[in-house]
Amino acid sequence: MGLNKFEMRVVFGLVVVALLTRLLPHPPNFAPITSIALFTGFHFVNKRLALFIPLICMFLTDLILGVHSLMPIIYLSFVLISMIGLKVKSLSLGTVLSASSLFFIVSNLGVWYFYYPLTWAGLSSCFILAIPFFINALMGDLFYTSVLQFSFNKLKQSSYSFLK
Repeated sequence: MGLNKFEMRVVFGLVVVALLTRLLPHPPNFAPITSIALFTGFHFVNKRLALFIPLICMFLTDLILGVHSLMPIIYLSFVLISMIGLKVKSLSLGTVLSASSLFFIVSNLGVWYFYYPLTWAGLSSCFILAIPFFINALMGDLFYTSVLQFSFNKLKQSSYSFLK
């Protein structure tokens, strides 16, 4: 899907706005990065850029919010989520659920590996204790993906109306 210069500016603007919201107070895991990864994967013509934008967003905000030992695992999950965005035909409810679930599984496997006993009980405990974070993440992913996609569609419509 090719974007003209105006559409690329809109996409970058939406990503910047979403990025800034990560720095505002919010419930744990109610953040826009999964949505940014899906959105850029779906809309960006330059697929490398689509993979790097969420990582750049994370890195810049992690410099402010704090670096941590799970960064490689978290960043890997966002690359995988961007790849979902590259492959899907639409940003649907199923796509968001898949991306949220992928993040939940990959990130919590990392948390389990580094911070819990490497036993079945440790794995179970890690995932059970993470359920509230998953609920927040899912709500945030649904919210931010909807806002990004709706805003993009509206701005795209208005740009075409303006150009006619």
